[in-house]
Amino acid sequence: MRLELCRVLQQCRRGVLLDLGNSGVHSLELPGCLLYTRCGTVPHLTHHTLSTLKHLPAATQLTLDSLGEHQEVLEEFQEGVRRFAGLNDTLLFCSLHDSAVHHPPGYTTNKTVSVWGSGGRMELTVAQYMALQKAIRPNWYQSMADGETRQLNPARKRVCKAVDRTLSHLDECLSLHFKTEELSGAEIFGVVEGGDVSEERVRSARETAKRPVGGFVLDGFHTAAMSQELRSQLITAVVKELPENKPRILLGVGHPEEVLACVEAGIDLFEGFFPFQVTERGCALSFSYTLDPNPERTVFERNGSEVEEIPQHRENETQENWEQMTRFEINLKDKRYQDDFRPLVVGCGCYCCRSHQRAYLHHLLMTNELLAGVLLMVHNLEHYCGFFCSLRGALESGRLDAFKRMVLHGRV
Repeated sequence: MRLELCRVLQQCRRGVLLDLGNSGVHSLELPGCLLYTRCGTVPHLTHHTLSTLKHLPAATQLTLDSLGEHQEVLEEFQEGVRRFAGLNDTLLFCSLHDSAVHHPPGYTTNKTVSVWGSGGRMELTVAQYMALQKAIRPNWYQSMADGETRQLNPARKRVCKAVDRTLSHLDECLSLHFKTEELSGAEIFGVVEGGDVSEERVRSARETAKRPVGGFVLDGFHTAAMSQELRSQLITAVVKELPENKPRILLGVGHPEEVLACVEAGIDLFEGFFPFQVTERGCALSFSYTLDPNPERTVFERNGSEVEEIPQHRENETQENWEQMTRFEINLKDKRYQDDFRPLVVGCGCYCCRSHQRAYLHHLLMTNELLAGVLLMVHNLEHYCGFFCSLRGALESGRLDAFKRMVLHGRV
């Protein structure tokens, strides 16, 4: 694996990871996101449908939450998840948890971590954790870590213990990694913990950087865990301790506004769970991200036909679901869309926007049709991947500030 940086603007990094995968033929554009999956499959989409989308990430994320309970099957299969799930033409990154799912705290010890699948909780020692990685055979995987400091205001002693545990787990994982033939071509990524304590974050990053890891996973920065201002400050302090020639993956952050701030702080890769979360809410991503807009969309905006109002609260929605919505999406369950015959996003080239209208998606959601999730996921995933593609273009052309204004305010 080789990282080539073609442009560095302050902390922003535009580059490409080369010589990836067992054959060394894969490459990954940075900054970018990982393709979100459960059990090796993108929710709502078949492999055929997925292949019709544009700008898909070259790296796919697997999680032990969804794969842990299938260890015996994978061990018997003996060829890894790549062939088992038909993921032949992609790079595989395996993380510990699924960031789209809440995990109860209090199940991490000095010797074990826990993952939650459909059958309940699984407790893993380092040996069991590495046996799972051996069965999965990813290209990259994060080391075992204590990430429970993502809760608000953990005690400093608890944060210090999390860092110590994570470093200890990393050393044990590295020892087994180099002894496992099935993982000989894989890269292990060290995890940086430390909660919201800057000194512990820096210590974790500095000590992890001393180990022979292929890259770094920054954990505990999840959207609900801290403000964006604090997140950016901590990430900036962390990346100063990390070598420039290794990639940095951030867990638990997916909102476009937060992604932009984290890219400015020096992050290379993000998880791709955000389109799935938006889809599960019955919403569609609807924000501008191109500096050279589609002429059709420009005409609509100029005529005032594409102005979105703030979605209204439906009586049958829970307050929790309502608070989770972001300003980058529209709520298609709202009654206003039952007679709205525009595409989800005017000028969008995805199959959903070319072939269907908002009123139809509203009908599918109200009648609980499975097709609603398929069409929304097609649009949301392509919209989100297009956002990252345009972000890379803005970095290349030196127009990041204009790109931010477009994303955040809808204008250059």
